[in-house]
Amino acid sequence: MEKYEKVLKQVLEKIKPKKEEEKRLKSVAEHVLKVASEEAKKYNAKAMLAGSITRDTWLPEKMEFDVFILFPPSLKEKELEKFGLEVGKNVIEKMKGEYTIEYAQHPYVSGKIKGISVDIVPCFEVESPEKIKSAVDRTPFHVKFIEKNLSKPMADEVRLLKKFCEANEIYGADAKTEGFSGYVCELLIIKYKNFVNLLKKAIKWNPGEIIQIKNYYSKKDYPKLIRKFKDQALILIDPTDRNRNTCAALSSSNFFKFKKLSKEFLENPREEVFFKRKIEPLTENELIVYQMKRRTELLLVKLTPPKVVPDVLWPQLRRFAERLESILEEVKYEFKVLRKDVYTNEKDLAVVLLEMEVSKLPMVQKRIGPRIFNLDDSSNFLEKYKNQAINGPFIENNFWCIEVRRKFLTAREKILDSLSKSLEILKAKGIPNHIAEQLVKGFELIFENEKIMELVRKDENFGIFLRKYFEKESLI
Repeated sequence: MEKYEKVLKQVLEKIKPKKEEEKRLKSVAEHVLKVASEEAKKYNAKAMLAGSITRDTWLPEKMEFDVFILFPPSLKEKELEKFGLEVGKNVIEKMKGEYTIEYAQHPYVSGKIKGISVDIVPCFEVESPEKIKSAVDRTPFHVKFIEKNLSKPMADEVRLLKKFCEANEIYGADAKTEGFSGYVCELLIIKYKNFVNLLKKAIKWNPGEIIQIKNYYSKKDYPKLIRKFKDQALILIDPTDRNRNTCAALSSSNFFKFKKLSKEFLENPREEVFFKRKIEPLTENELIVYQMKRRTELLLVKLTPPKVVPDVLWPQLRRFAERLESILEEVKYEFKVLRKDVYTNEKDLAVVLLEMEVSKLPMVQKRIGPRIFNLDDSSNFLEKYKNQAINGPFIENNFWCIEVRRKFLTAREKILDSLSKSLEILKAKGIPNHIAEQLVKGFELIFENEKIMELVRKDENFGIFLRKYFEKESLI
């Protein structure tokens, strides 16, 4: 432990909130909670603090907290939403702050008071996690469990873990990040006691690893659990709900990234791993060099992102990219996508990047039909192509063959044709609803370097995205 202690102590000195920051945050939180409790009473509801402030695991760059308004479960959902917004607005207004309405499973008030971010979230006060009506109803159970089980010395260990994950872009269970939530970080420290011990365990994890804090399951139940939580790289059973995997949002890539980072730190403890390194946007010269080396073609479908919450936007963009790949790779077209990725600034730019392994094809295409001995299939094949053949029918190795003229010679033509359809047709093709609606309003297919770099000049983060795409990190 000694070789890690010095580094971790130095990191903690930099990432622990200063006394005045702590005092300021707690003062605002106490005042907001008091006002929220008074407002909640008018609706026969209660207010409680939530978030990392309640267990002192917050980081100074995140001056924020949540207030949950717990309504009786007898309320209808519409009433919960209406009353929740009323309480939230009244609280922020009384505190002379500013607010916007944000949307998750229910709408909630997101405000700013004296430079501190405050979310006021309505939920049902249910008796047990089994009776929850929406995901946020779990939060009070999580707060109580962590407060009871996370000791004071563990709070700094959680801070180290959060900062470690944040610096390496794997902190957050949102759809964009697909990483470790704050709650998961706290549970992992409760389980393994400290940061270094967690890393020592993590390097031994295998995909489908099962972790329990409360021993709900015996080893003989593990195969069933792996089937239940299929394709989830890490299974950390929620101690407040035996049927929930708290790591469901964690991507396989980020699971392996955490293992790799753990190994690297244990072998060579460094402060730098806790702080984000600056990444420069890809330059035009670098783009040209990568394209010359890879001999592929980049096709970018650019559109305006739909006005939906990020947790809806990112999955829809990823599904759109998958659908585009499958359209291009249909047997009758034979284009081939080497790799794909998506980017959005969540405001005015969304891009699906397709790197084409095969983007141009000859005019002629050979179609191989059934064996000549399959009489019915042969008859159907010959009838189907009798007016399309530019050569044949002929026989190769006892199979009927013909040569036909391709409809699309380039992937560009195919993409433009497939996406320039009506809303109904786009949806029927499997394009996600919100994306389909934006495509109908307009999209652009970009393949010239000049236009790609134009996007980089307008949005530096897109240039960083391109660099990460071409300089993909090893996970081993």
